[in-house]
Order: sequence, then structure tokens, then C-alpha cells
Amino acid sequence: MVVKVIELVGTSRHNWTDAVDNAILEASKTVDDILGVEVTNFTANVGNGHIAEYKADVKIAFQVHH
Repeated sequence: MVVKVIELVGTSRHNWTDAVDNAILEASKTVDDILGVEVTNFTANVGNGHIAEYKADVKIAFQVHH
């Protein structure tokens, strides 16, 4: 088996878990056979003294078909 890894940034207005889920959901629209995800970093945008947007940097692994 050959596995390819892509890097994405997911975002959410609610929390970091949703940001990861959103990255996987969007990737699954164009990528088949996603095998796993590695979260490499969490960041956020701040506005008016509060977190306005959560961000999760992820690496998504999927199987390459020949």
C-alpha cells in the first residue's frame, strides 16, 4: 500500500475539535480512502478580547490507488 499525506488548515467558530472535523469533512469531498489524521498545531484568531475563529493544522493520510 502507498499512502499520501496532505496538509490542511480547518477552521471553526466553536472549538478546535470542530476545526479538525471540518478539515476532514472538506478533504473527504475530493479525497477517497482517508486513513487517518495528525493534528500538528492549534491556533486562533482573536477579536474583541475573545477567540473569534479556531484553527487546526492537520495532516491527512489517504491510500493511493494504482
